[in-house]
Amino acid sequence: MALQVFTAVTGAAWESALVGALDRADHGVTVVRRCVDVSELLAAAATGTGHAALLSADLRRLDGDAVARLAAAGVAVVGLVEPGDERAAVRLQAWGVVHVLPADAAAEEIADALREAVAGGPPRSRDVADPRAALAGTGRPEPRAERAGGDGAVVAVWGPTGAPGRTTVAVGLADEAARLGVETLLVDADVYGGVVAQVLGLLDESPGLAAAARRAAAGALDEAALRALAWEVRPGLGVLTGLARADRWPELRPSAVVQVLEEARRLAALTVVDCGFNLEEDEELSFDTAAPRRNGATTAVLESADVVVCVGGADPVALQRLVRALGELRDVLPDVEPLLVVNQVRRGPVPGDPRREIAEVLDRFAGRGVDCFLPADRRATDAALASGRALAEVAPASALREGLRALAAQVAGVPAPAPRRSRPRLGRAAG
Repeated sequence: MALQVFTAVTGAAWESALVGALDRADHGVTVVRRCVDVSELLAAAATGTGHAALLSADLRRLDGDAVARLAAAGVAVVGLVEPGDERAAVRLQAWGVVHVLPADAAAEEIADALREAVAGGPPRSRDVADPRAALAGTGRPEPRAERAGGDGAVVAVWGPTGAPGRTTVAVGLADEAARLGVETLLVDADVYGGVVAQVLGLLDESPGLAAAARRAAAGALDEAALRALAWEVRPGLGVLTGLARADRWPELRPSAVVQVLEEARRLAALTVVDCGFNLEEDEELSFDTAAPRRNGATTAVLESADVVVCVGGADPVALQRLVRALGELRDVLPDVEPLLVVNQVRRGPVPGDPRREIAEVLDRFAGRGVDCFLPADRRATDAALASGRALAEVAPASALREGLRALAAQVAGVPAPAPRRSRPRLGRAAG
């Protein structure tokens, strides 16, 4: 059976001659569709009628997201570049195209590359319209030795809707890890309303994560570029700010976000990502198109993270949301086992001993225990928010700050700091 191939090399002078040469029976390749742009190519891939795609590097709107969607649909990719154009070849390889040939290669050589790409490609696992279809492909080769993967860890801070304190925990984790001597990068990836910049007093109208994602999609993101895009809050702590407006969420394509996290592993020992809450994947979000998915970035971060910290509130409504969110996470990403953190623990909303009661509720309805309780400290969090500073600066003896320090040491893999002891007040001696 002949290999069914799509082509998308429109505008190249050599296109017609190449297609004609490939269609010769002795090559075992049949061009079933000549696509004029990336959208048509992705639509053709969704039909399941092709095994491979032959692309030119200068195809308009071609990026890592499109290559990842083709791979997710089971369509292997071979790239063609103008002879001698090394930059285009490196760009295609950065997007995950393993087989890159000069456009003047013989038809037989191109046909062999197409067969090798199909034989070595991943099996079809998702439709191109799946929110996770744009995740970076596994087993992507690094074209240059210096692009070896970094050793840094990625921690995703996620939780249900209802303001359980995800951003407070994410900022606290990042800040405390940096104070423990771990070089840390804080990334705001909340597509519904990232506020990390405001919490830290950074008046930034140019979201760093969106700029990094654009560079990644263009194959131009490296460690130096990522460092330049991140704010240095203080030595050892960098911040990649989030979207200034929620309607800009299409800028955070999942495959680009994954590439940013891969680069972050090289830049910092620990990357803490503040995620959005929604993992929805119902039929209304999965209709037959390759349109961007709002929740795809969140799913991509959770799937890429080494540790997922799930943050829930401590009142009855928040606990109900937490139980449902844990079930949704289990359905969407069954291999992810989160570190469960219950935040804003206080007496009042839950009768009796709040820690014991909450632990029993989650054990009964979610089938798991609580890894960390964080106490409510409204005075400390209000002071930090009002001044745009971290808890460690405005309330160093806060019980919430101590809990975040211990949690940061746990996720960063460093020795836990000794609890701070309150100093006795100095006063005039009696008598």
